[in-house]
Amino acid sequence: MADLPQSFLDTMQEILGEDYEAFLSGFGAERNYGLRVNTGKITLEEFERIAPFPLKKIPWIPNGYFYEAEDAPARHPFYNAGLYYLQEPSAMTPASRLPVKPGERVLDLCAAPGGKATQLGSALKGEGLLVANDINTARARALLRNLELFGISNSFVTSEPPHVLAKRFPEYFHKIMVDAPCSGEGMFRKNPAVVDAWLEKGPEYFSKIQREIVVQAADMLLPGGMMLYSTCTFSPLENEKTITHLLSVRPEMEVVPMEDYEGFSEGLTSFAGERFDESCRLCRRIWPHKMAGEGHFMALLKKKEKSAKTAENKGKTAGKAPRFNKEQKAALEEFFSHIKRTFVPERIDVRGDSLYYLPEPNYDGRGLHFLRNGLFMGELKKKRFEPSQPLALALSSEDFDQVLEFRGEDERLARYLKGETLLVDDMTGEDRKKKGWYLVTVEGYPLGFGKLVNGVLKNKYPPGWRKTN
Repeated sequence: MADLPQSFLDTMQEILGEDYEAFLSGFGAERNYGLRVNTGKITLEEFERIAPFPLKKIPWIPNGYFYEAEDAPARHPFYNAGLYYLQEPSAMTPASRLPVKPGERVLDLCAAPGGKATQLGSALKGEGLLVANDINTARARALLRNLELFGISNSFVTSEPPHVLAKRFPEYFHKIMVDAPCSGEGMFRKNPAVVDAWLEKGPEYFSKIQREIVVQAADMLLPGGMMLYSTCTFSPLENEKTITHLLSVRPEMEVVPMEDYEGFSEGLTSFAGERFDESCRLCRRIWPHKMAGEGHFMALLKKKEKSAKTAENKGKTAGKAPRFNKEQKAALEEFFSHIKRTFVPERIDVRGDSLYYLPEPNYDGRGLHFLRNGLFMGELKKKRFEPSQPLALALSSEDFDQVLEFRGEDERLARYLKGETLLVDDMTGEDRKKKGWYLVTVEGYPLGFGKLVNGVLKNKYPPGWRKTN
């Protein structure tokens, strides 16, 4: 405990009282490891049936499981198929408490690296719009990669300060996630290096940023819409006081009950002689000495209904179907003749030689710095069409008529993920010897594309995705 700042310890002792010693003892416990199943690709029953390592259910997360560190799930091909996301158990909780429905417009304002965005995107089931934003472009690239891995096809991935989005999307979203930047006190046990960052920039620094962000987020919420504010810190300054500030400057916002769990603790209504809004008791805290997870804070908020006309966000994501020359049309028809899934022509956007499938809702993304709008489908190259890795992961094995299926333990699968050419004569029947594009799968779940020529599969797994060992 000598490595923890004394001011932090003093705060914890005042908050916890008689629980303080149990909290301190918890710092010596081993951390918990969790994964969250992508129910957009696989059912929980099927995942439990094919899982290659032991699982234990996380009781407060519908699709969450504990695993042991030695299981190394990131090394299994199921990870490359986007069947699960590796995430600390407490960090899974906020997105599970925001009731997202298919067809809604959803914003994850501080989304990188994508743990919460992938969960929200899965809940949309390909319907509606997910705007996933991170102000840091490098972090936004990692966010995009995880959304692609999960097969999320209806996302608009941006890299903008929240105030820019607030001007563009006034009262536009049905649901908003704000996993705010914070001092990270809840991560001290998991990652002791966070302590050094806390000493440099602590609760005072982050609370100012959080107040700006949460108000801007509220302004983007539709009347009747819901917002989940979360942090991975214990500081009342960054949690209940931030919520109290929001309620004072945006009285149309209110804290509402969330799906509860016996291990959650109530939010504070006072600290160090300062009173917070009474509704903060509806907020929830996760304490690592009470639950099998790290520290977290959550507040579910709703914007009250009003009769005033909601501001409209003008612009379209789709218009007329694109025009192609004779060679391009032939190449596209040849490839898409293998796909059984329907793509609406008016939602296909052509930028240079690249094709994108845009999300369905109308919205104005002009002038915003974005990394991706919709699903990157592939590229037109001379007389052929090269399908993309995101397209492969957005499909199911039933969507493509030429499939090469590998068992999870097949050594050729490991070689495929390293980008190697494969001999597949011995696994192709009479109906699978014709040349052309094939969807490569593990236990029936897509990993990527390959092109079969004379029993040799030319590997199309992208270099940036390949395993190195």
